[in-house]
Amino acid sequence: MWVYATDELFQEGSSTDPRTEMRWKVDYTTGDRMWDADVYLPSGTDGASFVQILRSVHPSGTPATDIMLNIYKTNGGTVRRYDGTVLKTGAYDTWFNVKIAHEARSGTGYVRVYFDDSLVLTVDDRGPATRYFKNGVYHHGSGRAEARFRNIQYWTR
Repeated sequence: MWVYATDELFQEGSSTDPRTEMRWKVDYTTGDRMWDADVYLPSGTDGASFVQILRSVHPSGTPATDIMLNIYKTNGGTVRRYDGTVLKTGAYDTWFNVKIAHEARSGTGYVRVYFDDSLVLTVDDRGPATRYFKNGVYHHGSGRAEARFRNIQYWTR
């Protein structure tokens, strides 16, 4: 998937950046879910999100995402959580496996991120909401951004 910074917005009047995404149309409020895929992030993609859990229905004043992973051009490709936490360096031009497991509860649940089957992050989610997973490339930079995916699986329990 790719997108250019100059591409049209996804809908007229939107204040968000251009994107090319796959929405996993399995909305949920509670339960255990996991998104699992091999990801390839080409050199030069900078400031783009490539996977997230979006909170489509959430209390006013609360964030729209539980987790979002972005790629930056530092250190051979650095994957960061949206808050800047570094999760992986040397991510450009190589396939690696990403798993995001979400234990959604009626209160606060947990999100775990794994790279190549190693746990790299455990955080609380942002409280009750209706959510779904999506992956692709959501461009926050300039020029062209790209992300490749294979062996995508979506798990529920």
